[in-house]
Amino acid sequence: MRLPLRIKSAFSTLNLAKTWQVSSIYRVLVDNITHPQNQPSISFNMLCSKYISLSFLLFSLFLHAVNCADPLYHFCFSQENYTANSPYGTNLNGLLKVLSTKVPSKGFGLSSTGQGQAQANGLALCRGDVSKTNCQTCVIDAGKELGDRCPYKKGAIIWYDNCLLKYSNIHFFGEIDNKNKFYLWNVQDVENPTSFNPKVKDLLSRLSNKAYANPKFYATGDLKLDSSSKLYGLAQCTRDLSGLDCKKCLDTAISELPNCCDGKRGGRVVGGSCNVRYELYPFVNA
Repeated sequence: MRLPLRIKSAFSTLNLAKTWQVSSIYRVLVDNITHPQNQPSISFNMLCSKYISLSFLLFSLFLHAVNCADPLYHFCFSQENYTANSPYGTNLNGLLKVLSTKVPSKGFGLSSTGQGQAQANGLALCRGDVSKTNCQTCVIDAGKELGDRCPYKKGAIIWYDNCLLKYSNIHFFGEIDNKNKFYLWNVQDVENPTSFNPKVKDLLSRLSNKAYANPKFYATGDLKLDSSSKLYGLAQCTRDLSGLDCKKCLDTAISELPNCCDGKRGGRVVGGSCNVRYELYPFVNA
């Protein structure tokens, strides 16, 4: 089952069949079910009387979304392959084990295993509010998932709500990743995009300034829109970057929001080195 998608690759026409299948539904359903203000007005009695079977389906998908963490997206970006018992394969397995133990304590970690052409380089980043336990679970799941989605590829990256994981045979630490990037957005529009869009930019720009000055390269905040609503935002970078490169990455991401998210009730620009997000509801742990 596939629905119209709310995801767009920043650098190529997206192969929808590749990744975003049923998991794409959950993002929207969870937002709409847990945050009623994000869904159109509709009679509950109408739903019960006309869409009983659909209600069961939605409820089942909602339960799955609550109990399972589905990847947001992934790229198998390397054209080079390795074999299961090759030196690179052995080094990659060792790297993933190191990251799963190294990352949770600080929310970020990088490492290299092996030498020369067989060296495996990787990093993992957990969202700044994620617990150590959930961080470790996410990193472990990410490694397993990339093994299934990008079998025997020397370079790959995957994103979840809670973490990202990237590895490559090429040393990439300290460089802004402008190649692996995608957009996510809420399909619903705000009532007044002319006044809303500048507020999104203002909030995320403030968070960009706050994040790059923070040792964790992470910032969240909100902006009051009116007496009954707020805008919530997040900005985060991988900590292999310099502070200035973190800000450069975030500001570039903010500048790309019009490519996907003009007038939308929520949106994200997600890359291999940084990401920004805004919503009309709280989405991080206090």
